[in-house]
Amino acid sequence: MAFQASSLLAGLLALFTLPLYTRSLTAAEFGYAETLLTLVILTSILLRAGLGEAFIRHWHEAGGDDARRHLVRTTSGFVLISSTVALAVGILLAEPLSELVLGTSDAALMSAGVFGIWAFTNLEMAYALLRISARRRAYLIASSINVILTVGLTVTLVVFLDEGARGYVLGNYVASSIVLVGLWAFVLREHIGIPRGPLLLGPLLRYGAPTIPADAAVFLLNVVDRAYLLRADSPTAAGLYSVAVKLATAVIIFVRAFQLAWPPLAYSIVDDQRAQQVYARVTTAYMIVSSLLVAGFTLLGAWLVRLLTAPDFFAANEALPWLALGWALYGLYLVLVTIAGRAKVTVRTLPSAAAGLVVNFGLLIWLVPALGVVGAAISLCVAYVAMLGVLFVLTRNVFAVPFEWSRLVPLVVVVSTFSVAGELLIANDGLTGFVLRTLVLLAIAPALVGLRVVTVGELKQLLEAVRRGRAAEAG
Repeated sequence: MAFQASSLLAGLLALFTLPLYTRSLTAAEFGYAETLLTLVILTSILLRAGLGEAFIRHWHEAGGDDARRHLVRTTSGFVLISSTVALAVGILLAEPLSELVLGTSDAALMSAGVFGIWAFTNLEMAYALLRISARRRAYLIASSINVILTVGLTVTLVVFLDEGARGYVLGNYVASSIVLVGLWAFVLREHIGIPRGPLLLGPLLRYGAPTIPADAAVFLLNVVDRAYLLRADSPTAAGLYSVAVKLATAVIIFVRAFQLAWPPLAYSIVDDQRAQQVYARVTTAYMIVSSLLVAGFTLLGAWLVRLLTAPDFFAANEALPWLALGWALYGLYLVLVTIAGRAKVTVRTLPSAAAGLVVNFGLLIWLVPALGVVGAAISLCVAYVAMLGVLFVLTRNVFAVPFEWSRLVPLVVVVSTFSVAGELLIANDGLTGFVLRTLVLLAIAPALVGLRVVTVGELKQLLEAVRRGRAAEAG
């Protein structure tokens, strides 16, 4: 619950502050800043060299506290060194990097992004340790402080000090660095230091290295679209697209919470047969929730855009349903990635990610000139479909999961039918349109119950599980 709570807080504050940012930044400035923030995450993936995934996978196999401490010191030490080298090189080359990446000469903005790489990379490793060691309270406190500090600093720099895109980037990562130092000083002191004994980098990298190209390719999907819009269309188009991503908050919160909670749970199940059954049920539950969220954005997204953005950003609504669907598909991809990880065939994620990247780039060239931000969003969705298809084929024989197709197929049919019918037949403005689309959205749930895609018993079990989780968290 702690992991989900922090993601929820971040998402809600992102929504509440979006009106401030869209009124203080131009669409072009927002496009530059969000493109840079996305590139920070991509670079972080490369610098971590797959050690984050390897660390989580090997934690359960490490015998005793000393072995786990050695594991942590090995991974975090490597990441600290690599990120510090990147920081020094990036600051020295800030101006040419800005020209290359953003198409504009802004060394100060690029330097802020380079600093963000260092802060984000090391904080992610610290968070990974808190998650895998089940230090929920520490994680909740640290991540909540990070969110609050980020909002406070970013609003101050952007709204009150008029620092523009640079202030937006700095606000995010100065906060991260403060939290990181606090964790090192007060929570993770025993895990910080020089490893004692033989280094474990060899086995860790053998497991983690194959995930680097795949992870990078996956994240490139979230960079290529904005970067392509920035250079082939305009910074304004990139800004509109970035706002649509921000507005897909509910799906993003859900997927990120799933991304944080799912791998530790999946790898902790020792018995393969039980794991297969759990993976199947989790997939069904994930698809039910994510499908309803996508339907909500499809039917009611226009009102959300008008409520939370300035008029210059209203066109972001056109891409919103597609981006919500893209994020939902990404969550499904994470299920298959975990299957590959459990079977220790992480190298099989690379062909799927490469296929997605090729499809995305090809469709961007074709669709963006004709459809703009909508074309970019459609390209992302089709790319994720390609990735899912390839990875499903490559993993179905290494760890056979009995997916509940008898429930998944009618789920997709029902949600798609209601969403498309509502979008095509009902106007997306005015009170009447809002009421009718809301009724269509509400009708999906009883339709799913009627077709036994979801049962009343399962709903009761879900509510009881949530209740127990809250009780345990409070205790």
